[in-house]
Amino acid sequence: MTPVEPTRRPRSIGAVAMAMLLLSGCTVGPDFERPAAIGSTHYDRQAEQALAGNGDPTGTQHIRFGGAIEGDWWSAFGSAKLDSVMRRATTGNLDLAALDATIAQANEAVAAAQGGLRPQVDLAAVGGRQKASVGTGSSAGNVYTVGPQVSFDFDIFGGTRRLIEQRTALADIQRHRFDAAWLTLTGGVANQAFLLASARAQIRAVEIIVADDRKNLALVGAAHDVGSATQLDVALAATQLAQDQTLLPPLLQQRDAARHALSILASAGPADWIAPDFDLADFQLPQELPVSLPSQIARNRPDILAAEAELHGASAAIGLATADLYPRLDLTASLSRAGVGPAAGTLWSVAAGLTGPLFHGGTLKANRRGAVDAYRASLAGYQQTVVRSLGQVADLLQAITHDADEDAAQERALRSAETSLRLSRAGFAAGEIDVLRVLDAERAYQRALLGEIRAKTARYIDVAQLSVALGGNASGVFRLSSADRGDRSPHEGLYEQGESR
Repeated sequence: MTPVEPTRRPRSIGAVAMAMLLLSGCTVGPDFERPAAIGSTHYDRQAEQALAGNGDPTGTQHIRFGGAIEGDWWSAFGSAKLDSVMRRATTGNLDLAALDATIAQANEAVAAAQGGLRPQVDLAAVGGRQKASVGTGSSAGNVYTVGPQVSFDFDIFGGTRRLIEQRTALADIQRHRFDAAWLTLTGGVANQAFLLASARAQIRAVEIIVADDRKNLALVGAAHDVGSATQLDVALAATQLAQDQTLLPPLLQQRDAARHALSILASAGPADWIAPDFDLADFQLPQELPVSLPSQIARNRPDILAAEAELHGASAAIGLATADLYPRLDLTASLSRAGVGPAAGTLWSVAAGLTGPLFHGGTLKANRRGAVDAYRASLAGYQQTVVRSLGQVADLLQAITHDADEDAAQERALRSAETSLRLSRAGFAAGEIDVLRVLDAERAYQRALLGEIRAKTARYIDVAQLSVALGGNASGVFRLSSADRGDRSPHEGLYEQGESR
């Protein structure tokens, strides 16, 4: 062997390797582009105009169109009790813990796919016994082979890179689902807190009404004793008392159900943790409501961002199916010690292999067409999610408008009913009117009092739902929470042996 040959071989191998590296820069399939911004500029023009405020100094509730929610969305209600329950719910919720583990799993899937871009090194060892015939004789001995084997896929058409892209998109979906679950959780906590406060207020109102009914029954009974009221008057007063007493059990059930729901949202049994007693006075109704533009809602709502990540994954799946239509180039190398009996020698090999599809019965092309169809389905799903979100915000803007009108009407009705009841009782005491007029006035007052409480509750609930529908500043909640815990999964470290593999 001449001295020139060893220098020629590395050069030719280097040239081949350089060509392979150049080829590996090609990635087939579409490159994902985020969907265009929403073309809508309004949610509901009528509701927006009604809530515009236009500099009204009277303190009426209004929206700040184009504004953004800052900080925790529920802080606008100014309740320290609500803040405390929110902290407990968001740090201890088991649904969020499950999603956190799912995100960690998705991240590991990305890491596993990224390993395909690196050389794969294995250790192979084979041992056995072998008999060989040489001429008229034969010999037997132990045979063994041991040594490392290296393989590397040059990924010349980007199939592995598209797989990494797809799994990264799937991990993004899980992160956005975490944000969406956080938003649903906080919205549920606020909703149940308002329902609990409403139930307690209605219970107090009904207890006052029942106490007044008992007083009326006593007055009518006394009037009957002196002959100024009939037995029918007594029966009517007793009937009113019995009817009003039936209002309490459903309200007590609403109160207890809200308490239990808050315990469950905090991932605690109802007997293990009891939510504080909320009152409507614990909350302040926000006068200014920031409402982001329709063009921004797609960047704020986790469900839209999850749909976008799903669309990204479908786009990567097209590239993955396209890469299967092209050849694969692999480089393998091995180095081993092998021998029979006590004799042993060193063996090495380097080989490049190119494999390409010729005929698969149309399977590969069908897979790619199916990936394109899946992308179209994901695109339609994304667009529908956006349209649905616009509708939700529009509904809530209208609801807030109507809530304000209903609340004002209920307050007027309550004031009128209070006046009517006071005059009716005074007239009955003076003998000017009969008990039926008093009972009618009491029923009107009862309806007005309970209606006013429910109207205020509806305003709180709809304002909270509007914040949730706008995204509630939930985008990136998972990243913030993971930063608080050092971006370390609670399961990390359990299986660190062999992590390099």
